[in-house]
Parts: sequence; structure tokens; C-alpha cells
Amino acid sequence: MALDSRCPHWLFGDQLGPHFLPGDGVPLVMVEAKSVFRRRRFHRAKAHLVLSAMRHRAAELGERVTYVRAETYREGIERFARGRRLTVHHPTSRAAAGLVERLGNVEVRPARGFLVPRVEFAAWADQHGGARGTLRQEDFYHWVRRTQDLLMDGDQPLGGRWNFDHDNREPPPRRAESLDVPAPYRPREDAVDEEVRRDLDRWERDGDVAFVGRDGPRVFPATRREALNALKRFTTGRLATFGPYEDAMLAGDPVMSHSLLSSSMNLGLLDPDECVRRAEAAGRAGDAPMRSVEGFVRQVAGWREYVWQLYWYFGEDYRHRNALGATQPLPRWFLDLDADAVTARCLATVLRQVRDSGWTHHIPRLMVLGSFALQRGWDPAELTDWFHRCFVDGYDWVMLANVVGMSQYADGGRMTSKPYTSGGAYVNRMSDLCGGCAYRPTERTGERACPYTAGYWAFLDRHRDRLEGNPRMARAVKGLDRLKDLRRLLDERAGLDDGPP
Repeated sequence: MALDSRCPHWLFGDQLGPHFLPGDGVPLVMVEAKSVFRRRRFHRAKAHLVLSAMRHRAAELGERVTYVRAETYREGIERFARGRRLTVHHPTSRAAAGLVERLGNVEVRPARGFLVPRVEFAAWADQHGGARGTLRQEDFYHWVRRTQDLLMDGDQPLGGRWNFDHDNREPPPRRAESLDVPAPYRPREDAVDEEVRRDLDRWERDGDVAFVGRDGPRVFPATRREALNALKRFTTGRLATFGPYEDAMLAGDPVMSHSLLSSSMNLGLLDPDECVRRAEAAGRAGDAPMRSVEGFVRQVAGWREYVWQLYWYFGEDYRHRNALGATQPLPRWFLDLDADAVTARCLATVLRQVRDSGWTHHIPRLMVLGSFALQRGWDPAELTDWFHRCFVDGYDWVMLANVVGMSQYADGGRMTSKPYTSGGAYVNRMSDLCGGCAYRPTERTGERACPYTAGYWAFLDRHRDRLEGNPRMARAVKGLDRLKDLRRLLDERAGLDDGPP
């Protein structure tokens, strides 16, 4: 039965931009559910950002929206709807999609905030080996560029190359404590933020919820205007230097030239299409080199879009993949973001960044946090949940493929062709994080043995049988036979507990 065009429309808390609105005059409803924060221990800064963004949006929409504060989404919607029919754009999580389906009175419209309809991706994936488990992001990225006419010169990639990744692996400038680039856009808190902070303080005092991490002044956009300001600041002042140093790390400069736009896109404040088009325009105008433009476009139109599509394509069973048999629980110091307990300077620095802001860029996530977990065999499902809770841009759809597939190789290679881990030499080459550390990246054994270097070889030894047949890992696995101190290394690793390194 066709629904009334003025049927109320439900906006989830990550559907806050204008591209999620139905036609003029259609009434809206938003639900703020406290149960979301009761069930799991989220980062305090993330809770603040989400609630601030929702309340700001409700204030902007004025009388058009009914803002319901309830214990659960179901309670809030049933209290508002009272049997009426509603519409909603497809939610971004399976849990929310399941709730909408069970409610029975909600028409689900196509997802927004992404570049490719799910049905089109499924058709592409089925034609490219998806059923056999051999999908590759680079193939998908080329397809998106072509179908979206993005960074294209006719039927060829703009700049003559699809991928400038090889050019974007420079270490940070020698002896630099930070990059010489304009500062990122930072918003100013207002009365809405003050209200949010008071509510979160009260909930904690009352024992209703518990958080992890710190809630300093809000540093990520909570409104469409703030998000557009952040996008403009990045594309006009920071994009040019993004590419060369996108994989580099500096202890004193966690932001580098990164865009800081992921939370705005994931809240729905920015549409990914407008982000990549702004970057493309900067490249075509000569305001940013192609390697920086392409690097940013690949992050958004390639990687972000890819993990969204795989979240639905792989199905719910993907969450439980554990090809390497990793079952160790996450230790308490890691769950609590207790950076001060950690001796290894790289891990302590990154964990401190997460504790203080709920954010760090993709290389610390993959090659410091994720690599450490992979080497020690931490449970990938627990780690996925940790990344979801502790990052301001973390959502179930964001983290599932990123952690299970990319970071922990728990899918056995369905998403990536090799495990992403390394010894301390990589961290030393790409950062200043090894300087002043109690450990030495070149040492595998003894009191100064780098936890990453020792952990890397122990990981290869533990999974030798599986990895020696992988073309991208075979040479590294053969290197085990050249280690005269391998037995000592393994004995030392076996004597370690779950204490911080």
C-alpha cells in the first residue's frame, strides 16, 4: 500500500545532513536512546560528539522535528508513532536495520551518504570473484572512478595513473616535530555542548553509564556549517601536503595533513561525493598535486565505500571469522586506554591520542594498534568492538571489515592478500616514535627487545604453515630459518603475560 507523502520520516543520529531529508513539509522524528550508552562502554568524546550533533540538528530543524528522549529506540518510536506509518533511509547497522524491520510500520528507503547503490555493488562483486572470496579493493576503486566519472580524463585516469600510493610513503621530515601546514579547522563549543556535558556527567554520577577516555573541548564538527568549514580548510590549505606524508607519524603532531572529515561523513553531515568533488576541483585547478588528490579520493571513494559495501555483502557470519584462531582477550590496560602504563613509546603515544581525542589516523590504527593485537593473538571480535567504541568515527559498518579483514587477517585473505604487521623497523622508518624509547627496533631478544620486532617473528613462527604458501609472505617466513636466536626469542615471548609492553 502506498504511503502518504507526508508520512513522518525518522532520522537516525548518523543521518544529519540535508541529503537525508525527505520533501519539504514532511514531519521528522529523532530518537535519543540512552540504552545505546548503557550497553557498552563508549569513549566519552564520542558520546559527546554524537549527542551534540543530534541536538544541534534538532535545534536547526525547529518545529518540524519531534526530538524524543527515551530509554530505547523502540520505546521512543512507539511513543511518537502510536501506530502511524513512518519512513526511514536504510540504517547503517544490522542491529538498527533489524529493529526497523521488527517494528513493522516503517518503510525503508535506499541508503544515502554513499556513492554506489548496494545492488550495483553486489552485481559487480559477483562478477569479480566475490563468491570465491577473491575481491580486491583496487579493482573496486577503478570501477567506482569510472562509473562516477571521478578523477577521469575520458576513459583514462586523470594524471595518467590510477594509484599514486607508491609516491605517498614518505617518512616525516627529519628532525621535524610537526608538519609545516595550516592548522585544521576546530569548532567552538556552545550552549548545546554545555548541556550535553552536564547530562553525561549526571549519567555517570548516577551510575547509569560508564565511559572510557577523556572529553576535552570538542574538536570535531557537530553541525553542517562546521563540517563545511572543515572541508574548506582541508581542501584549500592542507590537501596539498596530504599525499606525501599520509603514512607518516609524528609524536607531537597526530593530525599531520589528514582531513579529519571521517566523523563528519559518518554522522551524515557531509556527503562523500561533495568531499571528493572538492578535492578533484582543487587538483584540476592546480591547487594540489595529483598524488595528494588521488590519495584522498582513494580513502573516500575507494576504501570508505568499499568497507561499507562489504559490511552488507559479506553477511553477518563475517563478524565471526577467525582464520588465525586468535582467542586472547583484550587486556585491561588496553580496554582502559591506560597509556601511562605502557613503556613502548609508539604504543603509549598512540594509545594516549585515542584516550585524549578518540581519534588517530589510519597508520597508527593499522600498524601500531592493530599490528600489536595481531601479533599477540587478541580476539578479533573483541578488537572490532573496541575500535567501534573508542573512535569518534567508529561504527559497526566502519570497523568490521577494517578490523576483521584488513587489520587482523581474520577472514583468511578474503579482503586483503596478506596480514598487515611489521617489526619495529617500519615504525622507526615512518615516524619519530622510536626515539627515546626504552626498546630498540633492531633488537629481538633481551631487555631492550622491541615488542613489535620480537612480536613480528613470533607471529610468523606461530602461523608458519599458513603463511609460507602466501606469495606476499613466503620470503618473510623463510627469514625465520636465518634467525639464530629464534628459540630464545620464542622462550622470552612465552614468558610474557598480558601486561603492557
